[in-house]
Amino acid sequence: MSAVLAIGRILFALIFINSGISHLTKLEAMTGYAKYKKVPAAKLSVIVSGLMILVGGIYVALGIYADLGALLIAIFLIPTALIMHTFWKETDPTAKQNASISFFKDIALAGAALMIFVMVGSGADFGWHITSAFFNFK
Repeated sequence: MSAVLAIGRILFALIFINSGISHLTKLEAMTGYAKYKKVPAAKLSVIVSGLMILVGGIYVALGIYADLGALLIAIFLIPTALIMHTFWKETDPTAKQNASISFFKDIALAGAALMIFVMVGSGADFGWHITSAFFNFK
């Protein structure tokens, strides 16, 4: 069962590792989109958020303070859903549908990240790991 948990963590983390790399390697394009969405300090926000999800994803995947990594991911996802995927403001049906899917994907992944945060911090078996929890909820 420990192997299944580790595989699940890795699969969960891959989207954040990939997206974090994209934030940094496609900085200008991401910054342009952030400016379009009126994100304050767009370029800095893209860099910081990219580092947050890259590090968070690596931490979760490798079990290096996976609770801290999951928290970084959740802190990224909740504001991102609320700022970048405002489906309630869209008038075009296709844009509204796409934004709605992205919003609820981010909210669901934030929920999963928060579950990882609490499970690791409370000492639940979470598959192989390199470090213990960063936070202790016992």
